[in-house]
Amino acid sequence: MRAVVVDAARGRPEVRAVPDPSAPAGGAVVRVMATGMCRSDWHAWAGHDDISYPHVPGHELAGVVVEVGDGVRRWRAGDRVTVPFVCGCGTCEWCRAGEAQVCPDQQQPGFTHWGSFAELVTLHAADSNLVAIPASVDFATAAGLGCRFATAYRALVGRARLAEGEWVTVVGAGGVGLSVVMIAVALGARVVAVDRNPEALAVAADLGAAHVVRADGTDVPGVVADLTGGGSHVAVDAVGTEQTCADAILSLRRRGRHVQVGLLPPVEGHPRIPMDRVIAWELDLLGSHGMAAADYPEMLGLIEQGRLRPDRLVERTIGLAEAATLLPRFDRATVAGMTIVDPAR
Repeated sequence: MRAVVVDAARGRPEVRAVPDPSAPAGGAVVRVMATGMCRSDWHAWAGHDDISYPHVPGHELAGVVVEVGDGVRRWRAGDRVTVPFVCGCGTCEWCRAGEAQVCPDQQQPGFTHWGSFAELVTLHAADSNLVAIPASVDFATAAGLGCRFATAYRALVGRARLAEGEWVTVVGAGGVGLSVVMIAVALGARVVAVDRNPEALAVAADLGAAHVVRADGTDVPGVVADLTGGGSHVAVDAVGTEQTCADAILSLRRRGRHVQVGLLPPVEGHPRIPMDRVIAWELDLLGSHGMAAADYPEMLGLIEQGRLRPDRLVERTIGLAEAATLLPRFDRATVAGMTIVDPAR
């Protein structure tokens, strides 16, 4: 099969022919019909994760099952499937409780093993992790669910417990941030979207954001406080820097809830956040790490009803060769939406 291969941290990605994978016991091999590229893939390429080389990136995908391993009961060749980017072991107490996103023995395609920037990908514990794609949902849309859209959904619904009428500030209007805008508006919340990219902010406004704020040189917390009458109820950092995390936290009103989605690489050991404000205003700091397969039906139901339209977030589709070129500079890419990779192109 053809795949994007990286030989070392920050090494030059190349498209190569590599051996086809085989299905492990309890697992499956899926032909990748679409896979997303996001900032997490860049973090892996940059060496911010414990990766074994040579490595194939890619962690959000949709495709067709081509082979199942011994013991798989729910799936067979030809099934249209997607998968969360965090795959649980299927047997621990967290997986049995439907909380596979915090499984201590989790697998993550594109991180713990070869991922989906390839024609084929291996997935583990298929009966616990694979999710059927409804007939009305195309592969590109389904691929975008596995990381960014599902993460945004859980961040708002499962972690922040967003209520109708509340204000949400989302810092970063990329794939996750625009998903936050769409989901929050669908749930009856009011959104302030913050980004440096005017094109991304235009998309956020088109998706229903009540206000958009250009981040460059702006006192983001001050502007948000003015727009929302004292700060938002919920803030989401969808980027993952000290500045964006601090801006999101300081944009909250008293007793607000902050959800950290963007990965924070270490700075002098640990990222610094404004804990004085957290303590004085009794703010809740919440992590959000994807969403388990068990939670997909509710989200997919809203998509089938047309209340959520993740297909509107797909900005462009590229092939493996262009993905190899784009990956090293994706942290600087001005993308107003999701980039989808089609391995067949």
